[in-house]
Amino acid sequence: MSLTPKILFAGYIALFAVLGIAPYDRAVWWAENIPILLLVTVLVVLYRWHRSSPFAYVLMACLVYLHTVGGHYTFERVPFDVVTRTFGFHRNHYDRVAHFSVGFYAFGIAELLLVKRLVNSKVILFLFPIFVIATLACAYEIFEWWYAVHAEASAGTAVLGSQGDVWDAQKDMLADVLGALFATALFWLAYRRNPAFHELARTAPPEPHPAPPTGH
Repeated sequence: MSLTPKILFAGYIALFAVLGIAPYDRAVWWAENIPILLLVTVLVVLYRWHRSSPFAYVLMACLVYLHTVGGHYTFERVPFDVVTRTFGFHRNHYDRVAHFSVGFYAFGIAELLLVKRLVNSKVILFLFPIFVIATLACAYEIFEWWYAVHAEASAGTAVLGSQGDVWDAQKDMLADVLGALFATALFWLAYRRNPAFHELARTAPPEPHPAPPTGH
């Protein structure tokens, strides 16, 4: 039994506890951390039914850790100045990195589909995880919009995190999907020689139904 998920989970608990102390804005901290707490809960529950590979858990932990840090500072204020200055950015792109890591879950989804033999087509195996990430990306942007409208003004702005970019939501979703494409490519590299991968049925026309018997 791999220790990787247990170590990553323990690291998350420690990070959550430490960064839960005196965050920049407690309302923002809750808004940013509740979705991650739900995500971690789902992963813990699924662990009894399906255990992903250590590499998949490492990929999935990226979002959990990055988002927990973002919840403490707010994403706009995370210390990311080195990257901002190095590449001459005009805004803090820490949130884009976190969104890119959302796409890493495509690896675990594809792995689940393959190991549990839930699909019999390579096309579905590769496309379904990307579509799931794109759908979740859209849903999260809708949540941010809802929160920004209903929350206190400063907290809503912090969660929205647009930093003056009118196309922020679209760029965030693009980052999610690009991360999913990257993770899917990693999945192909990791499993292209796996026997289960090659046993997937190829798309073929349906077999004709036998003709009904005719009476004489």
